[in-house]
Amino acid sequence: MFPWFGTLEAKENVAIQSAKAKYEVFLEAKSKLFNEVRSTYFNVYFNLRAIDITRENLILLNTFQKLANIKVEAGKVSAVDEYRIEMEIGDLENQLALLVDKQYVLEVMFNNLLNVDKQQKVITPDILWTDDLVLGKQQVLDSIESNNHQLLVLSMQQEALSFRKELTEKLGKPNFSVGLDYTFVGQGTNNMAGTDAFVFPMVGITIPLYRNKYKAMVNEVMYLQEAKESEQTDKVNLLETILENTWKDYLDADRRIRLYVSQLELADQSLNILETEYATGSKNFEEILRMERKVLTYGLELEMARSDKQAAISFINYLMGQ
Repeated sequence: MFPWFGTLEAKENVAIQSAKAKYEVFLEAKSKLFNEVRSTYFNVYFNLRAIDITRENLILLNTFQKLANIKVEAGKVSAVDEYRIEMEIGDLENQLALLVDKQYVLEVMFNNLLNVDKQQKVITPDILWTDDLVLGKQQVLDSIESNNHQLLVLSMQQEALSFRKELTEKLGKPNFSVGLDYTFVGQGTNNMAGTDAFVFPMVGITIPLYRNKYKAMVNEVMYLQEAKESEQTDKVNLLETILENTWKDYLDADRRIRLYVSQLELADQSLNILETEYATGSKNFEEILRMERKVLTYGLELEMARSDKQAAISFINYLMGQ
């Protein structure tokens, strides 16, 4: 039996487009995993830099503590300066302990994502790169609409539905049959030798009786197509909104990098001046501690901004299907 012309091709096209959609689902999962790996790496970097910065500030506070002890012993300042710095050191040591514990968790998480030994050391740069996005926002949006795996899945599914509609329409068409048949005529004295049965060609046509069934199937596919089109439109709008928010984060992180580079430099210079003035007795110790906190804060904020910028770039690349 032979189906209506083009039926087999339509079946093949449905299978091909469905397979392509499943492959895009795989690529989406792969791209999502890569983004998660990159984001976790940036978290590892920031936490490690936070440990280094905190340790540097503890060394600085220990230096101030020695200076304060000398002035207390000389009777030039109150013992309160000593107590203040001890409290500050205690707070930073507690913060450092938490960061060290967190670093172990982050490295285990990162190694598990890579499926390697969880004890393997994660190597990070001393200063995270500050690469910018190559494309502008409109170019990124165009790339998302063309290459985003979630949108490609919906596009492939729509194409599969289009071929399914064509297939359903052809299933309602007649089928043809071509073959050979035979009939047994029995034995008789008048029969020629070898003519107990006659073989003859047969051509037939099968007409579907329930036409409304196939019409209903076609209508169902059309409704599914409309639903997929609406889903794709909603997905495009959602991705555009996500891009706008991520782009805002990207620009904000870039601004913060420039800001905290400047702020940290000024805070370091101010701290050096205050240390000199305290040694000569013209400044109180509280101002030094206040500026030391600013140095710590600006250092952490700078590394957070660097990490946030690259995380935003990574997520934008993920949206573009990379």
